[in-house]
Amino acid sequence: MSDLFTPLTVGPLLLPNRVLMAPLTRCRAEPDHVPGPLMATYYQQRASAGLLIAEATMVMEGNSSFWHEPGIHSAAQVAGWRLTTDAVHAAGGRIVLQIWHGGRACHPLLNGGRQPVGPSPIAITGDEVHTPEGKQPYVVPRELADDELPAIVEGFRQATRNAIDAGFDGVEVHGANGYLLDSFLRDGSNRRQGPYGGPVANRARLLLEVLEAARAESPLVGLRISPLNGYNAMVDSDPIGLSGWLAERLESTGLDYLHVMRGDFLGQQHGDVLTPIRAGFSGVLVGNMGYTAEEANAAIAAGQLDAVAFGTPFLANPDLPERLLRGAPLQAADPSTFYTPGPAGYTDYPFLESA
Repeated sequence: MSDLFTPLTVGPLLLPNRVLMAPLTRCRAEPDHVPGPLMATYYQQRASAGLLIAEATMVMEGNSSFWHEPGIHSAAQVAGWRLTTDAVHAAGGRIVLQIWHGGRACHPLLNGGRQPVGPSPIAITGDEVHTPEGKQPYVVPRELADDELPAIVEGFRQATRNAIDAGFDGVEVHGANGYLLDSFLRDGSNRRQGPYGGPVANRARLLLEVLEAARAESPLVGLRISPLNGYNAMVDSDPIGLSGWLAERLESTGLDYLHVMRGDFLGQQHGDVLTPIRAGFSGVLVGNMGYTAEEANAAIAAGQLDAVAFGTPFLANPDLPERLLRGAPLQAADPSTFYTPGPAGYTDYPFLESA
C-alpha cells in the first residue's frame, strides 16, 4: 500500500495519504437544510482521509432533490457547516464542500410547488423520488432560458464564497450523476439549441463558466464527472469522446483536481473513460467507483491516477485509511440506514481499536 499512503499536493493542501472520502448523500441535515452537530461528528470521525469531500450541498434555495440534504445559501447553513469544518480541522483533517444544483432531479413537493429546471424539457424516467407524500415520479423540468444561466453561475459563485466563509478548504463542483451541470453536458438530456446546446463545446459552456466563477472565490477547486453513469436516466451518445474533449479543455482552467466516476451504477453503459482523461489532463486525477485498496495502489503506482475516492467503505469504517494500511477487515455498511435520520448507521460504527 506504499503508493496509496504517499503524500500528495492538491492546490494549497498537502494530503498525508491518497485515500479520499467520496461525497456521500446521507440526508441528516436539520430543518431548513442546516447542518448540525451530528454531521460535524460524522465528518470528524473520518478526518484521517487524505481529503474529505462533503456531500452534495444546495447552492441555491428551492432546489432540493433529497428532502433532508444540506445547503450553503443561508447564514444559518454557513454557521452550521462551521461546526463541521472546525471539528475536522481540530482532528487534523482537510475538507472541501461539493457544491450542487439538483436540476431536473428536484421535485415540486420538496420545493414549495416550484417546477424543476433543466437544459431541456425531458423528465427523469425509470425511478421515483422520496417526498413528504411518499415516492413520486419525477416531473418534466422547465427549460432554462439562456438569459437565466448567469444567475445559476452567480449562485455557484456565492455558494463558493459561503463555503470558504464556513471554513472549507475549497470546493468540488458537482458535474456528475444527472444533476444540473451534468444534464447540460450530456446530449441525452440536453437537446437545446443556441450557445448552451448542440456541440460539446456549447454543452460544456455552463460547467466551464461555473468553474471559472468558483476559481475566483476559492483557493482550491475540484470537479466531479460521471461520463458513463446512467443514474437519473442519463446517457451520452459518445461518452469516450466527451471525456477526452473535456479533459483537454480542463487542462487550461487551473483545476486543482478532476474526480472521475469510472463506471455506471446501473451497468448499462461501458467503456474506458480514464485513459482518454489521463491523456488529456495532467493535473491531479482522482478515480472512484468500486476500487479495492490493491487496485487503487496499483493504479497510482502505474501513474494512471493520483488518488482514489472511496465511498461506501467510508460509511462503516470511519478509520478506513488505518484499516487499509494494516490490512484489517472492513465492516459492512447497513443500507437501511443510508438515508435515515439520527446516529444509527451514521456515527455509531466502531473504530478499529474498539471493534
